[in-house]
Amino acid sequence: MKPPFISRALCAAATLSCGLASAQAVVPAAATAPSLKEVTVTGNPLGATDLIAPAAQYSGAGLLLRSKTTLGETLDGVPGVSSTYFGPNASRPIIRGLDGDRIRILGNGGATLDASSLSYDHAVTSDPISIERVEVLRGPGALLYGGSAVGGVVNVIDNRIPREPLFDEKGGVGGKVDLGLASGNREKSSGVLLEGGNNRYALHVDVFNRETGDVKVPTDLACGKGGINTITNRICNSGSKVHGGSAGGSVFFDHGYLGASVSTYRNNYGTVAEDDVTIDMKSNRVALEGELRDLGGFIRSVKGQLSHTDYQHTEFEGPNPGTVFKNKGSDLRLEARHARIGNLEGLVGFQSENNRFSADGAEAFAPYSKTAQNAVFAYEEYATSWGKLSFGGRLESVKVESLGNPLVARFAPLTRDFTPHSYALGALWNAAPGWQLTSNLAYTERAPKDYELFAQGPHVATKAWETGDPTLGKEKSTSLDVGANWKSGANSFNANAYVHRFKNYIGLLATGNQYGQENGALNPADLDGDGVDDNDPDNKLLPEFAYTGVRARFVGLEASGNIRLLEGASSVDLALRGDVVRATNLSNGQPLPRIAPARVGASLIWASGPWGSSIGFDHSMAQNRVADGQRATPAYTLWNMAATYRMKAGASNILWYAKVDNLTNQLAYSAASVLTTTAFPKAPLPGRSLKVGMQLAF
Repeated sequence: MKPPFISRALCAAATLSCGLASAQAVVPAAATAPSLKEVTVTGNPLGATDLIAPAAQYSGAGLLLRSKTTLGETLDGVPGVSSTYFGPNASRPIIRGLDGDRIRILGNGGATLDASSLSYDHAVTSDPISIERVEVLRGPGALLYGGSAVGGVVNVIDNRIPREPLFDEKGGVGGKVDLGLASGNREKSSGVLLEGGNNRYALHVDVFNRETGDVKVPTDLACGKGGINTITNRICNSGSKVHGGSAGGSVFFDHGYLGASVSTYRNNYGTVAEDDVTIDMKSNRVALEGELRDLGGFIRSVKGQLSHTDYQHTEFEGPNPGTVFKNKGSDLRLEARHARIGNLEGLVGFQSENNRFSADGAEAFAPYSKTAQNAVFAYEEYATSWGKLSFGGRLESVKVESLGNPLVARFAPLTRDFTPHSYALGALWNAAPGWQLTSNLAYTERAPKDYELFAQGPHVATKAWETGDPTLGKEKSTSLDVGANWKSGANSFNANAYVHRFKNYIGLLATGNQYGQENGALNPADLDGDGVDDNDPDNKLLPEFAYTGVRARFVGLEASGNIRLLEGASSVDLALRGDVVRATNLSNGQPLPRIAPARVGASLIWASGPWGSSIGFDHSMAQNRVADGQRATPAYTLWNMAATYRMKAGASNILWYAKVDNLTNQLAYSAASVLTTTAFPKAPLPGRSLKVGMQLAF
């Protein structure tokens, strides 16, 4: 039996749609490569190949060639997806202009837990080097994953708990080795993955490591690290050291499986907004998962997931530890799929999440808190002669409790209870051979997060005093999405238009007030306007940003396509992509902050035998539609190129690759990054960088 990593790698490499969202090379598959069915599970829990919700997935060579040091930057450039970009070490995906807790980051369909949505300088605890596949659901996913998925879902998938046998009854061992070097950040990365077993059990072990230095950029920047002032062409304090690993396994029986895994993640990195501040992060996770299939009665299958995460990071000022953030919690998810009733099939589910958060130190801008969420949901699909309909609902019970802080008097204990509910209706119409039209209508409610309710303190990383509102109500929104998809052989076209209206959009908006960073005084005297308290030269002033409920509207369009220009022993494809989103605060008519500009891109992709190459560009237009106090950003174009060569070495496959990002060394700033306004010009986008590497599958 062919080892599983060779099969999966060859299949992913041959899947054109999985790797064309940015300039990258197609890796041709061998003629003997098996054809594995690819199913995007995030957008459809029933495993249907025709998806109503707009979704994309990346794996194999497609994921390898677009991979960056963070999840946000890895997905940036996918139509509808941008990044919060707090330098090269911390960024979350932004989907259709929505970020933070409106985007749900999952691990194998279950909840993940960290502090990345609390602050832009907090990294996501998923490193691209350890990911086997990533799926992106654009648009509301609240029906299946809760109100925190109102903007979309990013599902990070690995095989740490194997769900299917990897080998037949004779057994075997397979694995993968990744090695990479990059010039722009002096990156050295490596990863090893081993799997073994037979048709009754499977074991999985993986480890990874990546070290980077300060990132090179196309301009000179000031750096005061270690108290020494210098001028450099690198982003000061942007290096990182990441390592982690996991061990897991599953046992298989005639009608299902049961598996478990333990994993750890460590990340020590510089926060680019402050020259001497680093974050030492660690996260440990234990997961249990199982499924019973082919039960024979009305309930055909039952799937369960249970996980517990212990997360902590410490912010160091030079060698001295400062604020410590902790987040511990558990997640339980159960799904029961019922037997087909005529043309109707679907599932019902239950989800429970509990977490306890704390922050101790000078920059503890949110209190200790405890959050408990329980939900029931249902999802159904009805097949018709012309396509299908989908519909469902979700009811949640959310309790958010401030526990105060024994060392900070401004945090008071308080409890809020919410009962969000969400509904969705979708349709897919097979309009003509090769053509599908889709539409989605969703009503979503989201309970405010603990920090949106109870924050009150200095947030030095973003140079702001953040204030919560304990009286906030549920965030309510209605969205409509319509799409058109066409495919004929290697040629394809996809487009989606959407509108998203919020009745109580919870935004972090400027109030015009200032607070003293040291004493917490409101609007201290600053007659000379130097940002320092006139009566206390050590008391810097921070502008207040308050979590405020406003009416808001997001309107956008995203499109992608592929044109086969040459067919034969060699192939040439032209991949096209583009998106635009316009976000407005309807309460005051102002644009909402940190919205990516209109973007277009194209890649020319050549493949011949074991060789592949590509060259392409992504153009971001100027973003002049900004809120008061925000900085406009000029247009820029980033060129990229890549080349691959695949060879066999006995029973193994080796993929060699090289890619160049920002080929012309263009100076560029992200309109979606808070750094563009608060730390300009400290953190432009990375300059030219060459990365070379190899991936061995055996």
